[in-house]
Order: sequence, then C-alpha cells, then structure tokens
Amino acid sequence: MLEQLPEGLVTPALVVDADVLDRNIARMAEAARTGGFALRPHAKSHKCAEIAGRQLRAGARGLSVATLSEAEAFAAAGVDDLFIAYPLWPDESRARRLRRLADVVALRVGVDSVEAARRLGDAVRGSDRAVEVLVEVDCGTARTGVPAADAGRVARAASDAGLGVLGAFTFPGHGYGHDPEARERAARDEERALSEAAEALRELGLEPRVLSGGSTPTAGRWRPGPVDELRPGVYVFNDAQQLAMGCCGVDDLALAAASTVISVPAPDRFVLDAGSKVLGADRSAWVTGHGYLPQYPEATITALWEHHAVVHLPEGAPAPRLGAVLAVVPNHVCQPVNLADELVIARQGVELDRWRVAARGANT
Repeated sequence: MLEQLPEGLVTPALVVDADVLDRNIARMAEAARTGGFALRPHAKSHKCAEIAGRQLRAGARGLSVATLSEAEAFAAAGVDDLFIAYPLWPDESRARRLRRLADVVALRVGVDSVEAARRLGDAVRGSDRAVEVLVEVDCGTARTGVPAADAGRVARAASDAGLGVLGAFTFPGHGYGHDPEARERAARDEERALSEAAEALRELGLEPRVLSGGSTPTAGRWRPGPVDELRPGVYVFNDAQQLAMGCCGVDDLALAAASTVISVPAPDRFVLDAGSKVLGADRSAWVTGHGYLPQYPEATITALWEHHAVVHLPEGAPAPRLGAVLAVVPNHVCQPVNLADELVIARQGVELDRWRVAARGANT
C-alpha cells in the first residue's frame, strides 16, 4: 500500500492498508495469547470504531482509552468494557459523565493519589454498576503514577471511598529508544514495579486481579510473571519512530499520509502538501526528520510548516515530478489520526471504504 495509493485522492489524506492492519492486529493478539496475557489495546492510537471491532473480534478483552470523552465515543459505538488508563481528576462535570458512563459499560479508571480516589468515589456513588480502579505506579518513565511501594496507600483510600480495587497498572514509556536493551530494561522494570505494587495491595488484604502494563516497543519482550494484561496501541498502524527503533519493518507500516508534490524549487529539494496539521509535529530524538517516505527512503523531511513538508534528497537522487502523490509515514501516528476526520481504507491501491475517526478531538 505504501507505494500503491488509490488514484484520485484529494490530498492530504490518511490511507490505511487493510491487509497490513489486519495482520498487525492478528500478530499482537496471537503474541498475547501465546504468552498467557489478556490484551486490552489502547484505542487512542486509532480512535476508530471499525478498528476497535477488529481488535475485539481478534480476542481483545476490552479497550484502554486516555480520556473520558474517548471512553464515551467508544461506548456510543457499542464497546462495553473500557479502562480509562489515566489518573482522572473528577470535577463536577466529569463526575456526571462518569456516572452516566458507568451505567452502561463495565468501567475501570486509573488513580494515583488519595485525593483523586476520594473524589472518584464521590463521583460514581450510586451508579448502576460498580466502578473499579487500578492504581497507577511509576516503573521508571517519570510521568504519572506513585512509587510502587505507595500503591497500598492509594488503594486503601479507593477502597474506603467505596471503589473496587482491581489491581495496578503502569506504562513502560522509557522503553522508547534506539537501543533494544532499553526496551528489555523497561519490560523488566514494569514487571518489578507491578510485582511490588501487588505485594503492597496484598498487605492490605486486597488481592490484585489485574496487573496491567505493556507498550508497542516492549512487545516481544514480555515474560510470564506478574504482568497479566497488556495495553499496546501504536502496533495497529506502526509509524516512523517504531521503524527507526527496530520495533517493526517497512512491511508492517499500515498508515501513511497521501501527499502531493506541490513544488520542486531545487534539484535536491521538493515540497509536499502534508504539513504539521496532517502529520503532527512530533519529532523524537531517535527519528531523522519529520516522517518517512517509502518511495524515497534516503530522503529527509527537514522542515515542517502547517501546510508544507520540505524534503531534501541525497546528492544525485532524482526529484519526483510536480503533482506526484507520495506516501509519508508520520513519526508518531497518534497525532495525525487525532487531526483527521476519516481514514481511507485501501487494498493494493484500491479504495475500499472510509472510516470515521469517531474519537477525533476527544481530549476531555
């Protein structure tokens, strides 16, 4: 697909290869089954009901989401088992929305403080279904989450607030990096953190039923042990940073932005019509440039404006013609998807369908 884009597209547009998408979903589902893990994919990467359906049919237990509004969007699409993998701070508006959501889906929510646990208990009191929580612990990413040894303190506050304490979760985000050993270390770090958190809960008489971790970069480095649920997200599409890190191959890239060459101002430079409002502005330290061009793998997107992508070619490489439509794989696929209204679904260069990005802009 990455070199076979459908003809007649109005660019820029996000195009998904249906075969690669399905293969990526099946491969991760099989890896989880083989390893003895439950799979709860993170839907913030695709935000699309049709893709969620494919993941669930492949055996996913439910979905993870990043925000309450993402949860609402997937609940409206018929998903009935959701984990908001984020330490929500329930203000008055979110409290009302949480109660409504808890009435219609099996709902889990992340928590990483005593104060938030108490507010969450107040927010969902009286819901038709019990809301369960997982305590977030930090395994080395230094983002949200309490030290694993403090998990019991947060869990006790949640239990006292009337919430069911399901277990603990973490995110091994420090596994993002060039060095494969970083991914290995991050996988071991999450195992240690969740094991310690589990012991902290058991000391309070709370037996953890779920210890949730996992990410796309640490895929393949999981070991049977304390972790029993995985939440990878980017794997459905993959992206330029996963490619640069060695987490996937070119044949595993399922999404690209179709973009038109609008200018060839110099022999070694051309400009595409997919800028930061299509590709996103994420540029990680281990990625060269602002995206990957499969038809020009040695080229570098050196500058990105809102509606321009400036591409430099190596010396002697022929430039594309004006009007040529090229595929650009974004650095970090989650941002472009959140900027798009729809995904063009294709197979071998033929457009099959268009899927709405149902949770687009669902940031609250």
